[in-house]
Parts: sequence; C-alpha cells; structure tokens
Amino acid sequence: GWSLDETARAIRERRVSSREVTEACLRRIERWNPTVNAFLRVFDDSVIAAAERADAAVAAGRPLGPLHGVPLAHKDMYFRTGRASSMGSRAAPGAATTTATLLERLDRAGAIELGALNMAEFALGPTGHNAAVGHCRNAWNPAHVAGGSSSGSGVAVAARLAYGSLGSDTGGSVRLPASVAGVLGLKPTYGLLSGHGMMPLSHSADTPGVFARSTLDLALLLKAIAGHDPHDARTSRRAIPHYPAALSADVRGVRIGVPAQFFLDQVSDDVRRAVQASLDVLAGLGARIVSVSLPDCAQLTELSRVLVYAEATAIHGANLRARSHLYSPQVRVRAATGLGIPAPVYAQALAIRPRLLATFVREVYAQCDVLHLP
Repeated sequence: GWSLDETARAIRERRVSSREVTEACLRRIERWNPTVNAFLRVFDDSVIAAAERADAAVAAGRPLGPLHGVPLAHKDMYFRTGRASSMGSRAAPGAATTTATLLERLDRAGAIELGALNMAEFALGPTGHNAAVGHCRNAWNPAHVAGGSSSGSGVAVAARLAYGSLGSDTGGSVRLPASVAGVLGLKPTYGLLSGHGMMPLSHSADTPGVFARSTLDLALLLKAIAGHDPHDARTSRRAIPHYPAALSADVRGVRIGVPAQFFLDQVSDDVRRAVQASLDVLAGLGARIVSVSLPDCAQLTELSRVLVYAEATAIHGANLRARSHLYSPQVRVRAATGLGIPAPVYAQALAIRPRLLATFVREVYAQCDVLHLP
C-alpha cells in the first residue's frame, strides 16, 4: 500500500479521494481488528463526514495542509473536548475539557482521526497486555505480544489500519511496540512536542512520540506537530527544522557508537544479526563505527524508576483513592509503587539526575556522534 506521503500527494492531485482512502482503512479495521484488537473505538459517525469535507476542500481549490485527507489513529490518551478517553482502563475519568495540542495541530494539517487505539492500562506496561479492555495482539502473529505501552499504535500502523499514529514514550513505550511491530517509532527530544492534553504518567519523563512506516512519513508527522506550545512550559522555543529536507543528508564521517556494555549483554542471536546488518549498511555509506564505553546503565535505570514511579503515584493518588477497585490488580500495584519511595529519595534523585545526564553527554558523545542500540 501507499505510504502516508504518497497518499497525501495522491489526494492533493485528485488521483484518489480522501473518502476512498478512509473507507479502505475502515474495511481493513473491520476485517483485522477482531484479531489484533488495536482499535478500542472507531469514530464511524465522524470520519466519513471528515473525509467528504477534505474532498470538498480539494475540489474547491482551497489551501491544503501537508496531511490533508490522510487517516490517522492515536493512542487513547490524547484528549479532545467533550470526548472520554479510556486510557486503557475502566478507572479513567470522564469526558475531557480540553483538546490536546498535538491533535489540534494534526487537525490544522488536514489529517483525519479514525479512532482510539489500545494501550497498556494508564501506560503502565511494556507488553501490550491489558486485562481491562482486552489484550492488543501482534500484527504479524496474534500469539505474540504487541509491545507497550503504545501497543495499538504500533499494530495499527503495521497492519495498515492507519497511515500513522501518535503514541507516548516515558520508558520505551514508543520504541518497544515499534520494534515489535516492525515499523518506525520516534521518541523525540524531551520538549520538542507538547504534552498539553495528553494523559500524564511522569511529568519529567513523558514524551509524545510518532509511528509511521517510513522515515519520510515520520518527518512529515513531526514537522506538522513540533514546536513551542504556550500551554506547555516544558516545550522548547528553538526553531523547528524542515525534517523532510534533512533526510537528504548523508552519514559520511558520522561516528556511530556501539556500546561495549549493557545493551548487547542479553540480546538474542537474531536481534544481534539485525543490529550488525544495520551497522554494515551504515559503514557502507561512509559512517565510522566505533566502540564506546558507557556509564553504569543499570544504576541509571534504577534512578529512572524512582523518578517515574514517584511521579506516577502522585498523579494517580486521587484516582486510586476514588476508583482503586476499577484498576486491574497488577496496574494498581504499579500505580501505587511510589508510596514506597520516601520523599527524600525522590528529591535526591531529582538533584542527581542533571549531573548524571551532563556526565553521560560529555563522556559518551566525546566518543561518538550517535549511539546505535538494539
């Protein structure tokens, strides 16, 4: 099937209508969603009308956005005023009173929202299992896990149910399902994308992310949604580059660092072969492959757990008191983990983090320009 970029160009050039593309996605969802459970809800009443409005704009010669008429779908944790997001749980609060900045920017770019995608309950899970709303299944083998927490996003893109998707990544929640689904997932720099109107998990680590089937598609999505948001003080004020144009740059002379510790210690043989094949391609394009030494990543992982779970429990505190019986047992334990983290330990972790990050950047990126990890 066409990529997101090819579909957007075909709609602009009137070689296909948005309605035809949208109906094709709906037929695939009807056929495959009972198997993979990627969609929790399909917005049947609104998507065809939105596609017809998109086609009317093309026919009238009105200015079109870069994603005009293209059907997307998103992790069910991006809010839209008046709509309830499940957040993958039976314990979610009611209808939203605000709309996520990223959804507003996709609206302005002309994209169509097909529906709400499955996810780990409250984004607290790495596999795609969900006892509350049903497990999301791997797009290539339903007996295998989908990865999480943005499980539905990876599966919907891999199964050609949608052309792209918003997910979120606090500790791997875009990168895991993208890897498992065999699609591209991007966790961008913290602060590049607005988190306004997105379900929080850990304020100091939450990062919106995107899924697509090609780097150009990722670049188009990122260009449409990146940039400062006055509703989110965490967002950067740096100018946003033209990501699609940047794809033409080459990698000659770029130092690609392969870690000597931790990341490759427990890698399976098939993943190790894929990693090496990727390095071979990069080396053939002129990149320099260098071995790099890393700080103790196991200690950094434990530090991140302190921060993420303390913040998650703070966010879930009131909801746990009011609706704890509606949480799945495993997720209820995870959401309450911060109760066992003393405030001084959290404060110490906050104080240590910037120093450790500065040390990591200074020491590791003195050895290479980019890290290459499985």
